[in-house]
Amino acid sequence: MSRKVCIKWWYIAIFIVLLLVILSPLASTFPDGLEKVAEDGGFIDKAHQPVISVIPDYVLPGPANNAVATVLAGLIGAALLFGIGFGLAYLLRTRRNET
Repeated sequence: MSRKVCIKWWYIAIFIVLLLVILSPLASTFPDGLEKVAEDGGFIDKAHQPVISVIPDYVLPGPANNAVATVLAGLIGAALLFGIGFGLAYLLRTRRNET
């Protein structure tokens, strides 16, 4: 894959992620399947809280507006994942012999 095609692919990926993050406040507020089963089965109260919760319930603490807090949490999460992905790709890339 040429470098030019690779760069265009990343622009498209970043655009899609940003679009999904901006639309994330429109997601359903109903519980997911596992949470729904736990509620229906009556054992939701037996769930343990996570040891570390950086951004609980995908809402950044602080902003008064829940939609803004959700978008900010999504941006932070996406930036972290892209950073980790690029970092791993940089560390694991194969070096080409220049001869």
